[in-house]
Amino acid sequence: MGNWETKLIRHKGEQRIAIYFDNDRKKNDFVKSIAGSKWSRSLHAWHIPDTDQNRVHFEVVSMNGPVMSEEIRGAIADFKDWLRSRRYSENTVGTYSEALKSFLLFFHGKTISAISNQDVIEYNNRYILQRGLSASYQNQVVNAIKLFFRIIKKAEIDIAAVHRPKRSKSLPSVLSKEEVKRLISVPVNQKHRMMLSLLYSCGLRSGELLALQPSHIDSERYLILVKKIARARKTGLRH
Repeated sequence: MGNWETKLIRHKGEQRIAIYFDNDRKKNDFVKSIAGSKWSRSLHAWHIPDTDQNRVHFEVVSMNGPVMSEEIRGAIADFKDWLRSRRYSENTVGTYSEALKSFLLFFHGKTISAISNQDVIEYNNRYILQRGLSASYQNQVVNAIKLFFRIIKKAEIDIAAVHRPKRSKSLPSVLSKEEVKRLISVPVNQKHRMMLSLLYSCGLRSGELLALQPSHIDSERYLILVKKIARARKTGLRH
């Protein structure tokens, strides 16, 4: 995500960290998920508790300088270079590098070489799950960690030990017979109506429909031979 601007402030008698960023839904949702985060109308910014962990994550400059170590800074830069060399989109580069930074800064007291499988599991449980971050963010972090340690550090981190969130399942919208009938009857052109009927009754893809030839139809067995590139399959007609 990147491009944060932070400032230590005193707000209503409390030491806080003000966070400024451009209008971005992902950033907004992430800051809202941080424990103790609040929106200030007077500041026109989010502000969060001034804790060591929050200072580390947002690279808040203290009297002693930046809290992010040179090792972590260099590791993230190497990771970005590798992602760009593999032609990942800039959006993915930003998302993955931010996810990796969040993970490495969570264990800023350790050297990267000392990070173990247990640390990955601990981060998943103590940071992602406790904050109620989304399943998609959890997957992004796991993917970023996997790439970083496998490609950049060539380390033996067993990502399989980290539980990925289950994919949400949603029921498809199923049209009633009357709705299907009305849909197919909309075209005036008989050829177009026949194309819609074939798409629905045989479950064809558009490319498969366009490749269909009269010789592919077995009218005696109510079968159609569906061909696409070098692959062929048979499908039955719905009566």
